[in-house]
Amino acid sequence: MTMSNTPQMAPITEDDIANYLANTPDFFERHAELLASVQLTHPHSQRAVGLQERQALMLRDKIKSLEHRIMDMFRHAHENMALTDKMHRWACDLLATPTADLPAVTVDNLHDLFQVPQVALRLWNLDASHAQAPYAQGVTEAVREQAAGLGTPYVGANTGFEAVQWLDEPAQAASVALMALRPAPGQDAFGLLVLASPDAQRFNSQMGTELLERLAELAGAALSSLRQTQA
Repeated sequence: MTMSNTPQMAPITEDDIANYLANTPDFFERHAELLASVQLTHPHSQRAVGLQERQALMLRDKIKSLEHRIMDMFRHAHENMALTDKMHRWACDLLATPTADLPAVTVDNLHDLFQVPQVALRLWNLDASHAQAPYAQGVTEAVREQAAGLGTPYVGANTGFEAVQWLDEPAQAASVALMALRPAPGQDAFGLLVLASPDAQRFNSQMGTELLERLAELAGAALSSLRQTQA
């Protein structure tokens, strides 16, 4: 029996065909009739469509996807502009407010401008002229230590924080943001802001804290005037 020494060729794969077509761009120019006969499955039904129609459908889907992305970009830009406007208005109000009224304005504007359902504020180490104010009462050493340890705002579920009891309705605080107040970044904390919502997702651990950090910096800088000795 005679054995053939001719090596067997490996079968052609789909990748081989794809590579050939990709590297032979004039193939369909020489076989134009093939394009007309190619039938593909419609992406949204089971009927067969021509190659050109399938390409048109793919382009339409891609255009729709791009349109949605553009709309999302416009929406985010609009939201950012609205937040920037609120921050500007809040900063202007703080600058125009007499020192003694700053705590009340801080709380009211957070509630009204940023639509926060509940807001509470406590300050310590104040000038003697402000030490007996309501916002300077009921601050324990544990709360001061917690504020000192907050390098960035805490956002997430209310796990029974003592400071939540400062709110008018602590039982309605499903999610909270705790923001330490400092005269300037890196200095000792002298206050704590508590923002709360009945919505468990309003303040969640996945959200960014950049806006809250800026709010805390503005509030801390403004309220630090209560720590200074009044003339």
